[in-house]
Amino acid sequence: MARHFAALVRHGDYHQRANAPSAHQPFALTTHGEEQARDAAQTLCALATDLGTEIDPVIDSSHMLRAWATADIIATALKGDYAIRCHDALAERSVGALANLTVSEINQIVDADPRFDPLPENWKSDSHFCLPFQGAESLMQSGERVASHLIDRMENLPASDTLKVFVGHGASFRHAAHHLGVLAFDDIAALSMYHARPVVLEYRGDGTWHHVAGDWKIRAKAEPVMD
Repeated sequence: MARHFAALVRHGDYHQRANAPSAHQPFALTTHGEEQARDAAQTLCALATDLGTEIDPVIDSSHMLRAWATADIIATALKGDYAIRCHDALAERSVGALANLTVSEINQIVDADPRFDPLPENWKSDSHFCLPFQGAESLMQSGERVASHLIDRMENLPASDTLKVFVGHGASFRHAAHHLGVLAFDDIAALSMYHARPVVLEYRGDGTWHHVAGDWKIRAKAEPVMD
């Protein structure tokens, strides 16, 4: 039976608006982030060799520039006939109408709206909390969306040993891993993902997922949960 592996790659380091929890910021990779993406290509080649697989010629990416740019650098560095396909399903958690505002601005908007109570202090890291604005979702909902995409794509791989690359975002990947049975719920907040360092999951014929390569990052206590 063919073995199918999913390489989850968090985008490289990128320019961010300070203290803005939205992961839909439209900014480019930093120079360091570009280097991280090139290193990711080498890591993926080594992983494919170790696992005895070929890398699937289509790299799935979220639409965010930092993810697409990471995927584009990886595709170029792999030096083969690789294509990138962007998918809404691989986006990070959406905060809807409050996208790209700072925490202070979000709190001011909520406090000024008579329909809502003040936000809880830990709303950004609460996996089940969803902001009360159009288009917003919880972290768990974003993980469910990503998990569904991973399952669909892995079930449609060719009948040969394959390593499929997905470039996206740390928090939604971790919550997806929980939905797939790879991470316990408490591990979601305790762990993070290194920029552009693949975590590889095997999707087996019985529908189960298993972590087989690549390290999760142990989150420092002071490190924010949003990715």
